[in-house]
Amino acid sequence: MHFFGYLQKKLYLCALIMVSMKKIIVFCVLAALLGWPFRLSAQIYGAGTSVYNFLSLPYSARLNALGGDNVAIQDAELSTAMMNPALLNKATDKVLQLNYAYWMQGTMFGSVIYGHNFGRGKWEKQPEGEPDKPNYFAAGIHYLDYGRMRYADEYGGLAGNTFTAKDILIDIMYARQLGPMFTVGVAFKPVYSIYESYTAFALGADVGGHFQLPDSTLQIGLTLRNIGWQLKGFYSDENGQQREKLPLNLELGLSYRFKHAPIRLSMTIHNMQRWNLNYGQSSQVDTGKVLWYDMMFRHTIFAIDIIPKSDRFWLTVSYNHRRRAEMQLKDQRSIAGFAFGAGVRIYKFSVAFALSQYSKSNFTYQATLSLDINSMLKK
Repeated sequence: MHFFGYLQKKLYLCALIMVSMKKIIVFCVLAALLGWPFRLSAQIYGAGTSVYNFLSLPYSARLNALGGDNVAIQDAELSTAMMNPALLNKATDKVLQLNYAYWMQGTMFGSVIYGHNFGRGKWEKQPEGEPDKPNYFAAGIHYLDYGRMRYADEYGGLAGNTFTAKDILIDIMYARQLGPMFTVGVAFKPVYSIYESYTAFALGADVGGHFQLPDSTLQIGLTLRNIGWQLKGFYSDENGQQREKLPLNLELGLSYRFKHAPIRLSMTIHNMQRWNLNYGQSSQVDTGKVLWYDMMFRHTIFAIDIIPKSDRFWLTVSYNHRRRAEMQLKDQRSIAGFAFGAGVRIYKFSVAFALSQYSKSNFTYQATLSLDINSMLKK
């Protein structure tokens, strides 16, 4: 009898997961169909054929430590909503987050994100005076400065004067909790770039869904990022304004946290809309020496978290195979593809730091400061 009861419970759990995943998939498919006027089908070609690739950079130390991307972990980390807006939740209410990263050779990245929840739900009981707020909102501004560069002529001769290049992103996110285990979200993303005297402007959007078990051991996320089009291109020619594609990315994430151990495992599958991740002019380019299993793992990111029940601190190690394959140098040792990070919550704020490597001579350092405004307002 115990066996049949256990089996019935597991079958019910599997059915619940399948129904929730169906909701997430239907939501993303509908969003993709709505994105058809944005020339969605024109965005599926190979790597190196789109602009605004800074949209794929990790926005915080937490994301950097997770290998640069994660669409499944829903917790108090606000920046993960930049990868999947459905990751906004009640823990991101009134959280202010400041991020800074030094990439390489003077390239710096910074951002400010703020989360705010509103509304009332009926499915979750809250302590008196703390009503549930199933509508989640966040907004952020992100700034990438490539530093000062010197002018050069067509022969490579350097001039004395310099110029700058910058990317600016505004991200407005909204998520709605549809039940105790299911959340959907959307994001609106205006993007502006200025490289010397050349400017460009684009409008992008993200859609996503998230499912988790009541005990939060298993979490599943699905998102379609960077749907959109360029309103103004960097240049014009005899054919008129040249508009380029945004880096579309369909992602699926899974995360499992052990009940009796402070360990969480994560896997992110990215760029599911195309198989070939080689740099070329179309998705039909020859993959050359990249074998099928190598290409398969280039779509995956693996991460291990050490997180105690108190959630007072975390330690993370991750592996991004695509980054490893593209960034490592032959006959030279490096940790390209690996990332390491740690964070600690102290009183009313949290600090985090991450380290990763993109080339032999440069490490990427990223720091994050998160302030809990709710705690600060309490006496």
